[in-house]
Amino acid sequence: MNAIEIRGLTKKYGENVVLDHVDLTINEGDVVAIIGPSGTGKSTLLRCINLLEKPEEGSVVINGKTIDLTTKSAKEKLELRKYTEMVFQQFNLFKNRTALENVMEGLVVVKKLKKKEAKEIAVKHLEKVGMGDRISHYPRHLSGGQQQRVAIARALAMDPKLLLMDEPTSALDPELVSEVLTTIRNAAKEGNTILLVTHEMNFVKNVANRILFLENGKIVADGTPKEIFDNPENQRLKEFLVKIHMLESPDYAI
Repeated sequence: MNAIEIRGLTKKYGENVVLDHVDLTINEGDVVAIIGPSGTGKSTLLRCINLLEKPEEGSVVINGKTIDLTTKSAKEKLELRKYTEMVFQQFNLFKNRTALENVMEGLVVVKKLKKKEAKEIAVKHLEKVGMGDRISHYPRHLSGGQQQRVAIARALAMDPKLLLMDEPTSALDPELVSEVLTTIRNAAKEGNTILLVTHEMNFVKNVANRILFLENGKIVADGTPKEIFDNPENQRLKEFLVKIHMLESPDYAI
């Protein structure tokens, strides 16, 4: 079983330290959720792992290879992105391509597969996320939830070692959230290794096997859902959960 290791990840914006020497080991098949207040570096952590942001320090060990996250090498960046895939808040689909073409793109361009093979893989993954009857639709003809399911199919089709999900339901209307969460739940059940940033606490409790609480650029709590939600030891985590529970309570009013 290959673990993924993030070592000494540090990211700054000017004098502001967003991530402070973060160390993290993720085992194959783990579903790890990152929670915490806004502005604590959760999304930045994911973007640094996929080199969408360049950190000041840090490395990642993935598929047995160590990659310096401060690298300028296009070859090393491509190597890392062979093993990681990102699902974004805003879907990031190509607007002038169908659902099928969106999923095929990485298979043809990055994995260099023949179009016939890429199409077979793309159709299979679109069917898995319940989009088999929408393969010829363009993004403008799909709901937000459907677009996000296409984005998830696109990521899964690449067979990543690590699937990064950055608030995948935050841009959706409330009634569309459940269809995307069901898709993510199914991906977890199939054994995909997932690192997920989300505010969907009930989903985290039921799907993640491990939860990280990020505060001031550091992982200050790391445990199972039971340890984090039922017996939190970190005081800042306790305060955060109290606020979350208040907001989720039907008796709470602004």
